[in-house]
Amino acid sequence: MRILHTSDWHLGHTLHDVGREFEHRAFLNWLLDHLRDLEIDALLIAGDIFDTANPSAASQDLWFWFLAQALKARSALQIVAIAGNHDSAARLEAPDHLLRQFDIRVLGSLPRKPDGAFDPEGVLVRLKDNQGAAQAIVVAMPFLRAGDLPVVEGEDPLIEGVRCLYDQACEAARPMGLPVLAMGHCYLVMGQLSDLSERKVLGGNQHALPTTLFPADVAYVGLGHLHLPQAMDAGRIRYSGSPIPLSMSERHYPHSVTVLEVSTDGAVQQEQIRLPRAVDLVRIPEKDFLPLAELLDGLRALAPRSINEVPGKPQPFLEVGVRLEKPEAALRATIEAALDGKGYFLAKITPQHAGSGQALGDAPQIHGLRELAVEDVFQRKWSRDYPGEPSHEHLSALHELVDQVNQEATR
Repeated sequence: MRILHTSDWHLGHTLHDVGREFEHRAFLNWLLDHLRDLEIDALLIAGDIFDTANPSAASQDLWFWFLAQALKARSALQIVAIAGNHDSAARLEAPDHLLRQFDIRVLGSLPRKPDGAFDPEGVLVRLKDNQGAAQAIVVAMPFLRAGDLPVVEGEDPLIEGVRCLYDQACEAARPMGLPVLAMGHCYLVMGQLSDLSERKVLGGNQHALPTTLFPADVAYVGLGHLHLPQAMDAGRIRYSGSPIPLSMSERHYPHSVTVLEVSTDGAVQQEQIRLPRAVDLVRIPEKDFLPLAELLDGLRALAPRSINEVPGKPQPFLEVGVRLEKPEAALRATIEAALDGKGYFLAKITPQHAGSGQALGDAPQIHGLRELAVEDVFQRKWSRDYPGEPSHEHLSALHELVDQVNQEATR
């Protein structure tokens, strides 16, 4: 049977306060085409469907629109989704009674027996081919929080608690005589983090789980949480990665989904399919910072991008890195003027100040705050960010503000 593994959609995500709906919809349309063209039997979504635990109505509408369209594209398609650390378990599971009628399983929280103990049968989902015959079984383990874990003795009780849950689930799956796959949303040892991306999530951001967590007879482990596509344990364990870059730091690597061919003997063949990027992310300069005059010259020299005729498609996101020798009150307006007609959206200005960078508290001859005059604080802040001394105009403006504050205080 043929399975597609994806994760970390983060529907509702914004980048510098700009919505990503166009990019998400482009990805979902791409995914619908490939579910149909590749004759996918099962779709595995390994967590972080939404960007927040309280997604907007528009984000939820996009999720349910996709589910409806996926079943139109492949009427026999099975969908198995688990909650990630960004998702609300209760919100994801709310329509469970309805979704099960369409072979859609969404597991937000750990299933429990009436006595409160973990129910391993509750995370097992039989995957069927297009003839309705069971070909594999997936352990669909939602994102685990410390309170979900059983109390287990060992060198690291948190890690052993997670191991215990997977062991119980896999033990319940083995008598079925089918290849066993596993899903999870977690951070593993040696996982490569994207800058500004997800962080370690189990046990107060202290724990990375070992790759030996999953029993050796599990044929494939499809994970979510890390946005960089990557494989471990000779490819048996894989993060599919996010479908779009979720920060400027993620613009350098390709994003992808993983397609699996699972045979009845448990052999798994994998193919990573690169995703097209609907909206470009650009930084000028690519690294480091440029003096303002040099940056402006470079922006003016940019070749204009062709006018986009796709309705609703944003212009490329642009971040600029600028080195400032003095305050620039109209910095954004100045940069936007240099970009006029170039076809970029100025998403972020990252400044680097030319001062010492020394914090006020690091300066010699430290005095108590009450002993410092306002102008002293201003002078120290200036020397931290900029070379030289503040101008007469800056000091006059400071004194004017201080006078206004004092007048208000005495009224």
